Amino acid sequence: MASEEELFASVDALLNEEPHLPPPAERARLREAAGITQARLATALKTTTQSVKNWENGRSEPKSPRLDAYQRLLNGWAAKYPAPGAAPAVSVAATASAASTEPAASAVETAHAPQAPAVPAAGPARLAARPAAAARRPAPQKAAKPAADPRFPHGPLAVLDGDGSAYATGGIVLDCPAATVVELVEWTLKESGLGAPRLHRNGKDSDPLIVLTAAAAVKLGLPERLEGHEQRRSLRLPEDHPVVKQVVKAKWRLTQRGFGPWARIYRKVQGRERQCVQLAILSWGALDERAWPGVAEMEPADVARVLGVYAQRVITPRGSTAVSGLELMTALRPPTRAVQDPQTGNWVPGHNPGSLGTEPMDSAPPEATPEHPVVGSGWSGGFLNEEAYQWVRDVSLLTDEECTLPYAVGLDLNTAFLAAAARLVVGLSAPDHFHAPTFNPKIPGSWLVDLSHVEVDPRLPSPFTPDGTRPTGPAWYQTHTVAYAQELGYNVAPLEGYLRRETGAYLDPWHDRLKEAYVDTLADLGVTKDLTDAQFLAAMEQHKDADPAMAAVLAAIKATVKGGIGKLRERPQGKKYKEGERWPALQRPTWRPDIRAAVISKARVNMHRKMRNMATMTGLYPLAVLSDCVVYPSPGESPLDFLPYAASGKPQPGGFRLGPTPGLAKLEGVQSMLWAVDLMEQGYNPARHIKGGDV
Repeated sequence: MASEEELFASVDALLNEEPHLPPPAERARLREAAGITQARLATALKTTTQSVKNWENGRSEPKSPRLDAYQRLLNGWAAKYPAPGAAPAVSVAATASAASTEPAASAVETAHAPQAPAVPAAGPARLAARPAAAARRPAPQKAAKPAADPRFPHGPLAVLDGDGSAYATGGIVLDCPAATVVELVEWTLKESGLGAPRLHRNGKDSDPLIVLTAAAAVKLGLPERLEGHEQRRSLRLPEDHPVVKQVVKAKWRLTQRGFGPWARIYRKVQGRERQCVQLAILSWGALDERAWPGVAEMEPADVARVLGVYAQRVITPRGSTAVSGLELMTALRPPTRAVQDPQTGNWVPGHNPGSLGTEPMDSAPPEATPEHPVVGSGWSGGFLNEEAYQWVRDVSLLTDEECTLPYAVGLDLNTAFLAAAARLVVGLSAPDHFHAPTFNPKIPGSWLVDLSHVEVDPRLPSPFTPDGTRPTGPAWYQTHTVAYAQELGYNVAPLEGYLRRETGAYLDPWHDRLKEAYVDTLADLGVTKDLTDAQFLAAMEQHKDADPAMAAVLAAIKATVKGGIGKLRERPQGKKYKEGERWPALQRPTWRPDIRAAVISKARVNMHRKMRNMATMTGLYPLAVLSDCVVYPSPGESPLDFLPYAASGKPQPGGFRLGPTPGLAKLEGVQSMLWAVDLMEQGYNPARHIKGGDV
């Protein structure tokens, strides 16, 4: 028998132990049963929303005094909201003790408690202790998922501050001892546990990204800001800068872009292991305000959150959003795959079907830009002019009924180029030249054809030209544009064509990943698919204020779409370019202006088809169009006042429809009809200014 003294000693030891919390899934259940958001709980406990997320998914545990306050709260909730089938008055501590004796968690618990990978011994990690702006976030959102690959337990990136704290995703902070850029590169590759697995089994893992705050840049010997008179994107350290010399002396290399806002530091691949680190310097303008609104001014933990969600849903940033958009295409459609050499039996790189391959491909002369060498030898046959709409209706064509309507309402199509990329068949091989080919809408390419005979209502723009004017003779068009003339019932007889025999839906995985990223991020901001049209409009009015960090992710996703498509026809840049020379972009297999033309052509045709259907269903005609924004006269301030609905209340198919997915519409802005007419009379486009009102 144990003595009384021994028993009391054992009890005292239990009393002195840290409080026991219930399993992570039970913590989340209790909070949800109480109707409390993670953000509100974070505010009450004077911590961040991300910390609460970590507690509820098992990635970390609170420390005293927060631990005691958290357990007291959970005990109270457990008494009020017992688990189904449990005795109502069981305390949280008892629940936790009982749970610890169970051999495995229930299916319900495991469904809500994803297990995070273990933290490696190298690269010490700690929970973010610095209070961040995340504490003001309102609502539960989807965050970047814990790394699934044990090689990268700390996620794809980290934001390094001047005190040596490297803020990774998921609320983890790593201790980075590096005092130089070379030490930082070696720490990142050997100790940090940063990186991301490949997006395709034939692709490559993403290199780790280190984002430097201004203080971190100065600590590493870099200037706080880059100064110069060239374009911002061309700014870089001179080759004789001490940091550049240190990098070269340590036998590391820089890409041809040098040490600028986005710097890649690497060594040649040895075996299968890549040795490459991407740096982004915030104070050098790495995160463009237009694509990443407000992010450069956020706290390091919040910068890591924004970039981490983007990396998890899109790709680890490797430069501007345009660069990332292009890199995503290649990551999802790698140019090579392993194939077995029939003679030696060895595995060697071979062409990956459906990709663009590894070699650059010259476009057909009408698809190129005027600077391209293929058109520099006297080409005078004209060029594709597949661009987005910039059209304003002639004021003389406004009717009295339209002029008496009180409002002009702008509709904006969600990521119209992304919607156009869905199931888009493009050419994968070099173009072949044909004379007088028979038109086939299934063959991607460029066609010289006269569409001047196609009649279009003058209250609508022509579907064949960006400015909406009627063609005056033969011109080059992409397949979708010519096919639309056939759809309108007109005969087409091409005079010439540059067509591609090998075809495929190259952009499909790119579309699917970005669509999911866009929809998921909107949902995080409270704009979900299940909302009615009225609820959708209300949610969109305030979605940017719901969470600035996630709003920035949404802006970056949209910029990735537009920028990625634009990069397919990147033109010469910089003072060093000389007319007639090839420029660096031409060395990429992804320099494909014909694919860009296909996307824009399909998007413009889609817009015209909707406007034509709207005229048929409602009798309304647009006042102006600018790319993916169209302005209509309206009897009320809401799109609900003029969009077509069936008697059942469902939107009529074929016209503009409201919703959060790519290709559906949202409200862009509302102004008075007098304002719109006044701009039209002055030659301005109301679609360009309807959001802000000012010219």
